[in-house]
Amino acid sequence: MSRQGGLALVIVLWVLSLLTIMAGSFALTMRRETTVISAVKDNAEVLAAAESGLAIAWQMLAVGDENKRWRADGSIYRVFYRDAEVRVRILSEQGKIDINKADEEMLRTLLQATDADWERQQAVVSAIIDWRDQDDLVYINGAEKEEYEEAGLNYGPANKAFALLDELQMVLGVDSDIYRQLRPLITVYSGRAQVNLQLASKEVLQALGVLDETSLNDYLRQRRENAGLQLPPPPLPLEAVAANQATGGEEVYTVIAQARLHGEGKAGIRAIIKKSAGNDPAASYEVLDWRQTYGAASLFSDEMEQLLVTFNDESGQ
Repeated sequence: MSRQGGLALVIVLWVLSLLTIMAGSFALTMRRETTVISAVKDNAEVLAAAESGLAIAWQMLAVGDENKRWRADGSIYRVFYRDAEVRVRILSEQGKIDINKADEEMLRTLLQATDADWERQQAVVSAIIDWRDQDDLVYINGAEKEEYEEAGLNYGPANKAFALLDELQMVLGVDSDIYRQLRPLITVYSGRAQVNLQLASKEVLQALGVLDETSLNDYLRQRRENAGLQLPPPPLPLEAVAANQATGGEEVYTVIAQARLHGEGKAGIRAIIKKSAGNDPAASYEVLDWRQTYGAASLFSDEMEQLLVTFNDESGQ
């Protein structure tokens, strides 16, 4: 009996050990699933908050009072949605450099804002001109079909205007680094050779070099303060007024909305919208592009703080 009792004890201990292992494994699995579910839930919440930022931006762009309307000059606005902080940046396409209309001098100025060396800059400028013109003649240091073939590419220049900004990445000499630096500065929706400097963002004003650093910072500070006080935008400094600038054109905007939950996880959306025809200030907008953003410049960074418009009540209304 003692041997049978000992065997039974061993079996019981073995079963208990197995049950303990199974219980531990089940608990670990549940903790993992809970963490995943929590992360999915937080991601859905923060994405919904970013989408709410876009909806609010559309409403604030339609406000009848120009001084209360959110400004499309690259200023950043802040709203709160449940437990999330949402930051919204609106940029008018009139305040950017149109790569379909910019002349050679403007394109050279644009490329100087990149880290590319001088020779590379000149080649890209000429390649852009060759891409958008309608002939097969090679511009100085440019690129037509033969140059693309020599580079091992199975396509050539479109010989027509850029339809989308992403198309610029196909131009010979434009690598991902150059495109990343140019992306915030350019548009295909302006339809004008010059830039409306009153609607230009900080990045565009820096690229154009119409203001020195001190004057630029002073102007941006005054622009932000006037927006917060719901006063008209400040006049451009004299040196900027002297520069060529465009006005008018279609109302097309890039709206960037980013949200963060509990000061941590972030989600972002970028949309390009065009105001529908008509004089109704509450007219709807046509969405030209809509995408989630990953790895984009954060609107919560210290660098962006100087563009943040604040109100006494933080409502922005």
